[in-house]
Amino acid sequence: MLPTEPLQLHHSWPIIERGVRLPQGVLEAGYSHGLTDDCPFSCDLGANTLSWSASTFALFGLPAGTTPVRDVVLPMYRTESRSALERLRTHAIRHRRGFTIDTEVDAPGQPPRWIRIVAVPEIEGGRSVRLSGLHQDVTHEYR
Repeated sequence: MLPTEPLQLHHSWPIIERGVRLPQGVLEAGYSHGLTDDCPFSCDLGANTLSWSASTFALFGLPAGTTPVRDVVLPMYRTESRSALERLRTHAIRHRRGFTIDTEVDAPGQPPRWIRIVAVPEIEGGRSVRLSGLHQDVTHEYR
């Protein structure tokens, strides 16, 4: 089932809904909530550095233990998905809102797939300092 409309900025949500949209404890080691495809991640917005779980490395076809680099990962997203993701991410960080988006990814050595990203900015001193969330393979929803 393909989306009937482009995923735009209306897919963001207030941080006060974090416990509803992103289960508490999702970033703790061993979290599965019965969904083995959930892959936690975080991005330090000041240094623009990524931190991934082993399952996120596998999802993107990259060797675990290496340092994920945004400039290497972004080209894996198909053009329309990358554009929508960047707009939504920027909006979420600027306005301190969480977001959900389904994206198409062509990772090396992996079949093309759809990945759902659920993320929320972490706020310190009134500023977004980190983006944390999860990736989930939802390819089965698009077949």
